[in-house]
Amino acid sequence: SQIKLDNKLKNKQYKQKSAAKKYRKEQKKLREAVRDAISRKPFPLEEPKKKQVARKWEEKEEEDALPLDMMDEDDLKLMEDLAQKASFLTRDLSSDEPVHVKKRKHESVIEKYEKVPRRLQTEPEKELIHLLPIKDKSGIIPQAVEKPVLDVAHDEEADTEDTEEAEDFNEEPLPVLTPEEMAAQRRQKLQERKMHIAALASAILSEPDTNIKKLKELRAMLMEQDPNVAVIVRKLVMVSLMEIFKDIAPSYKIRPLTEAEKATKVKKETQKLREFEEGLVSQYKFYLENLEQTIKDWKQRKLKKSNVISLKAYKGLAEVAVKCLCELLVALPHFNFHNNIIVLIVPLMNDPSKMVSDFMIRVLMIFHCIYFEVELQKDSEDIAPKKKFMTYKEKRKNLSRMQRKWKKAEEKLERELLEAEASESKEKKLKLHTETLNIVFVTYFRILKKAQKSPLLPAVLEGLAKFAHLINVEFFDDLLIVLHSLIASGDLSYRESLHCVLSAFHILSGQGDVLNIDPMKFYTHLYKTLFSLHAGGTNEDIGIVLQCLDVMFAKRRKQVSQQRALAFLKRLSILALHVLPNSSVGILATNRIFMQTFPRMDLLLDNESQGSGVYLPELDEPEHCNAQNTALWELHLLQRHYHPTVQKFASHLIAGAPTEGSGALPLDLSQRSATELFETYCMKEMTFNPPVASVTPRRKDTFSQMDSFVDEELNKQLQQHINDAVAHKPLDFAKHLKESSLA
Repeated sequence: SQIKLDNKLKNKQYKQKSAAKKYRKEQKKLREAVRDAISRKPFPLEEPKKKQVARKWEEKEEEDALPLDMMDEDDLKLMEDLAQKASFLTRDLSSDEPVHVKKRKHESVIEKYEKVPRRLQTEPEKELIHLLPIKDKSGIIPQAVEKPVLDVAHDEEADTEDTEEAEDFNEEPLPVLTPEEMAAQRRQKLQERKMHIAALASAILSEPDTNIKKLKELRAMLMEQDPNVAVIVRKLVMVSLMEIFKDIAPSYKIRPLTEAEKATKVKKETQKLREFEEGLVSQYKFYLENLEQTIKDWKQRKLKKSNVISLKAYKGLAEVAVKCLCELLVALPHFNFHNNIIVLIVPLMNDPSKMVSDFMIRVLMIFHCIYFEVELQKDSEDIAPKKKFMTYKEKRKNLSRMQRKWKKAEEKLERELLEAEASESKEKKLKLHTETLNIVFVTYFRILKKAQKSPLLPAVLEGLAKFAHLINVEFFDDLLIVLHSLIASGDLSYRESLHCVLSAFHILSGQGDVLNIDPMKFYTHLYKTLFSLHAGGTNEDIGIVLQCLDVMFAKRRKQVSQQRALAFLKRLSILALHVLPNSSVGILATNRIFMQTFPRMDLLLDNESQGSGVYLPELDEPEHCNAQNTALWELHLLQRHYHPTVQKFASHLIAGAPTEGSGALPLDLSQRSATELFETYCMKEMTFNPPVASVTPRRKDTFSQMDSFVDEELNKQLQQHINDAVAHKPLDFAKHLKESSLA
């Protein structure tokens, strides 16, 4: 405020005036000393009168002094003791003045000035803190207090003592360790810290209500000061506390108790629950503050002097802190301080660090889960007239007194029922959804305009693809230009470019039908991108391709030429050979729609060419690749595929994709879309889908029967030999060899 600024200015001016006043006083004293020295006469070389009188008095005392042998032993001892005291030796005995006499008045000013010790400011200058002024009848009265001064001398003494102790401690030579010994010592320390963290975490999770105080002990390990293990220990403690809070936090928000509730006497169980909740919220707050301070110190490149962690290692700590905050926001969106977490992590969404920005992508993906209802269809409730209550005049005119009484009670009950429903009006809901949608699109457009190389771009493109039908028509031209420029730049991955294509066709398939825009460049880009997909990690992106094909061909079949449809049909059939079974099923289902939607697609089922030219599979222009001069020979390979559903679709397409008859598909396959089939036959769980039927065991062959027969005979002979040995019968080796050779 202006008053604070005025007070700061007054304090600054007061300091300047004090320094100038002090300097003027010192200069004045110096000038007086010089002037006094010049005007004073020099002292004569003769001894002063007092010194002459003192010398005569000493000579007289020496004459009158008694010999030492005539003094008592007590008097001699007293004289010796007094002689050892400095005050006794330096005191002028001829003077009658006391020991602590004041300095003589005639001492020169220069000597006084020279005797002043040459030091800096010994006492801290008293500063005034200007407070808010008080206004009365006489006017404005300024208010000020002295700023408290710290005891610097005490701190210096303490620092000196610590330094002396450190020097004494450092006098002992430390043992020199080899690198192997240092590594072993570090491993031992780290293992001890891990065991301590595990013990504390186990105790807290086993009995949270009784061991809630151990959270403070575990949180104190965030300040680990051993430089050898500080980084790892702090990271482990951050992650451990995050998991603990996710497990022990209740499914409701804990509110602070009022003074009346605190004063009320409750049961022991209730009091125990209150103490647990209070301690949990307190420790959770301190933990979030520690994470926030770690991130702030890293962003400001600020390290404390007592910190044992380097700035480079501090970056790793900050990344772990960001990850913990994101996990807590996802796991505990209902718990205390969730708004504070959002305020903290939102500015980090466009951070230069890739790891931090990757964590933030999930924050932007939350927009994809929002359901917007901006166009409300009129249903029976909207069409039906709203019920109106009778006015007082209408009641007086049409109803009797008893009827008016019953009518009043009935209307009161109906109003209470309407309030109990707490249903928002359609207009209010529509307004809220519209405002939210505007905020989402402002965020998307800002990233598209100013941060096209941001790691948030994939999430933005995916969101645009989902909500493109809700964008205002005025932005269509500019948005399509931006999407095409992103694709043409070559900086996007194939997945991001697929989202661009999907967004563009969502725009053109809705309100964009009225625009005279040729999306041929988007068809060409998708045609070129198809061969980037395979059975590896890109197999999951077939779902986006199937969505693009549905919007580009099924919903815009009147704007698609036959040549373009033939080219896509052929390239999709080639792609079906290189992907997993669920992708092959989805692609073949799309080809089925092609053959049923566009005329003369059965040209590719005939071996004879249908025009001039040769098919060019490597050409990326679907309109000029001469797809009419090739055949779908890939279907014969897919007909022998190991997946039974792929075999059914291949046989169905070879028959011309009939809707009925022997070559038609069963209803469970024909009534599903390509995207549904792609998700249904997915094998993410590493199991064959559909499951393989169990195989009945086959009959044993002749060799297995012979082996079992030989084993039985050998077992019989071995048992006979054992019986003979027990009966002490001699063993006939010749007979045994003859039988064994026969076997």
